[in-house]
Amino acid sequence: MQRNDSGQLSAVLEEEKDNVEPNRPLLKDNGKLTDSESQVPGRPKEQDANRTRTMAYLGMYFMMNLSLTFYNKLVLGSFAFPWILTSIHTGTSALGCSILLLFGQFQLSRLTLREHLVLITFSLLFTLNIAMSNVSLEMVSIPFHQVMRATTPVFCILIYRVLYARSYAPAIYASIVPVIAGVGLATFGDYHFTTLGFTLTLSGVVLAALKTVVTNRLMTGRLKLPAYEVLLRMGPLAAVQSLLYSVLTGELSEFLNYVRQGQLDGNRFMAVAGNGMLAFALNVASFQTNKLAGALSMTICANLKQCLTIVLGAAFWSIRLNVVNGAGILLALAGGVWYSSLEIRGKTQR
Repeated sequence: MQRNDSGQLSAVLEEEKDNVEPNRPLLKDNGKLTDSESQVPGRPKEQDANRTRTMAYLGMYFMMNLSLTFYNKLVLGSFAFPWILTSIHTGTSALGCSILLLFGQFQLSRLTLREHLVLITFSLLFTLNIAMSNVSLEMVSIPFHQVMRATTPVFCILIYRVLYARSYAPAIYASIVPVIAGVGLATFGDYHFTTLGFTLTLSGVVLAALKTVVTNRLMTGRLKLPAYEVLLRMGPLAAVQSLLYSVLTGELSEFLNYVRQGQLDGNRFMAVAGNGMLAFALNVASFQTNKLAGALSMTICANLKQCLTIVLGAAFWSIRLNVVNGAGILLALAGGVWYSSLEIRGKTQR
C-alpha cells in the first residue's frame, strides 16, 4: 500500500510538471505567478503589496517557529511523549480548521479519488519525515544531524530542477552557500555517525525538502488548495499515524501510565493545550508562508532559525559558544540577509 501511495504522489508530480491541463497552469493564476521565488516583473504597486505581505508572513512564521521550539522544550521536560505531542499538534490543527470551516472562512474543494490518495500520501510523508529525523538522531551526533539538515535548500533546488526545470539566478545559489556553511560552523562540534545513521539522516533531509516542495505544489499547482483545507484534510491522517507510531514505540503505554498516576494535572494539561494551539497557528502561518514565499525560502528560514535557537539557548540555558560558533551564526545571518535582498529585488529567474 505504501508503494502504491508513493506511486500516486510521483504520478501527480509528473502530471504537474508536464502541465497536462493547460487551462490550469502550474505556476500562473490569471497571469500572476503564485509564489515569489518564480515571479517576474509586474505592476510596481502589486509587487510592493505582495512583497510586504510575504515578508509579514515570513516574520510571523519565523517568530512562531522559534517560540514553539522553546515551548516544546519546556513542555517535553515534564511531558516526555514526543509522538503524542505530534499527534496533538496535527489533531489541534485539524480541529481549528474545522471550526473555521463551520464559520465559513473557506470552502472544501471537490477532490477525485486520486487527489484524495495524494493527500493521504502527503500525510504519510509528513509523519515519515518526523520519524526519520527521530530515528536517525539515535545513530548520529546532534552537531552532525544539524549540519546535514542545513543542506535541505540544496535538495529543494535539485527537486525543483529535476521535476519542474526551475532554475535560479547565480546570485541566489551563491547566497545559499554562507547560510549552509554558517550553520555548519554554528553547530560545529563532535561529528560522529554510523553508516546506517548517515543514510537515514540523508533520507530525512531529502524527505524534508520533498515535503516542503509538495506542500507548495498542493497550494500553488493544479489543485490550488487553501492552506486551511490542506491542514484539515491532512491533519487527522497525520494524527492517527503519529498515534500508531507511539503504539509501536511503546510511548502510548507509558503515556497511559502517566495519566493513571495522576501526573497529567491541570497545569500540565493547560500547558499541552496551549502548545497545541500555538502549533495550529504555526501550521497555518507555515503553509501560507510556503504558498507566498516558496519552498526554497522556507528552507533558508529554517536554517536561520537554527542559528537564532543557538543564540537564545546560550542566553537562557547557558549553552557555551566559542569563536567558531559565533562566526558561523554571523555568516549564516549575513547569507540570509543577502538572500532576502535578492528576493525583495526580484533577482530570481524562472
